[in-house]
Amino acid sequence: MTTSTLKAGIIGAAGYTGGTLLRLLLQHPYVHVAYAHSTTYAGMPVTAVHQDLLGETELLFSNNGYGGADVVFLCLPHGKSREFLTSANLPDSVSIIDLSNDFRLAGQNEYVGRHFTYGLPELNRSALQNATAVANPGCFATAIVLGLLPLARVGHLTNVYTTGITGSTGAGQQLSATSHFSWRSGNIQAYKTLRHQHLPEVRESLQTVAGSGCPAIHFIPWRGNFTRGIFVSSQLQCEMPFHEISSLYADFYRDHPFTVVSSDAIHLKQVVNTNKCVIQLEHVESQLVVHTAIDNLIKGASGQAVQNMNLMFGLPETSGLKLLPVAL
Repeated sequence: MTTSTLKAGIIGAAGYTGGTLLRLLLQHPYVHVAYAHSTTYAGMPVTAVHQDLLGETELLFSNNGYGGADVVFLCLPHGKSREFLTSANLPDSVSIIDLSNDFRLAGQNEYVGRHFTYGLPELNRSALQNATAVANPGCFATAIVLGLLPLARVGHLTNVYTTGITGSTGAGQQLSATSHFSWRSGNIQAYKTLRHQHLPEVRESLQTVAGSGCPAIHFIPWRGNFTRGIFVSSQLQCEMPFHEISSLYADFYRDHPFTVVSSDAIHLKQVVNTNKCVIQLEHVESQLVVHTAIDNLIKGASGQAVQNMNLMFGLPETSGLKLLPVAL
């Protein structure tokens, strides 16, 4: 393990994930933020956009040069990371963590001479410790896969029927008709039914441990009338006794600091502002329901990216991520 200071650069630092990443890295004990890149706000104080950081940093947004960093985080819209890497010509010595979906799938994870390791620590911790390029998972994919991995590992997955609800920040900072307060308030809506863009990486991740017997995943996502968090419920048939299922999950996540299995009912406020995934199991006759909850901006994006950085550079996995939820 090294405790020397890492220099980090953030590309796309003005958005929700970029801003969340800034908040985490500014208080990380082993990181110095070398630059926060934004084409729109170049030359302006970071606090002009992220007003909650007033008094925490005097950093200005930049729009030139990408040197001087040991690790670069790409917080760009989907499809834009490939464009950036083509033009930026980053040195091989610079590690990359991409938060878009550009490099998550097999067949798409080789680019500019790099192999992108899928960045779900509970699945790929050993590989991440030797990685120089990481594809950060999607938020819904993180919540769904963490709920199902233990069953996949022992070959007990059957067809899965999943519903999940997400806050408005999951849609990004760019306004759309369904992200305005007046639309979201007092409202919910199903969207991308059975065809959400995270489904391929869910299937691929589960296939990694389940082999050829991985079943179908039927997923209906919902837009919720809150800002942060994801709550997922996955239902499947499972004949295992409940005490065996509970032991399976406890053993699987015993050495993973951010995934917690609860014997009580879980809720979103337990995870908002944390890098945790909390899991609850319910078994009625032969039906198992796995509930999972995460903060979509932290464990579902920027926090998981920091967790991956810690593993890549031999830092304690929890560095900069010992966050407490806001209970009220």
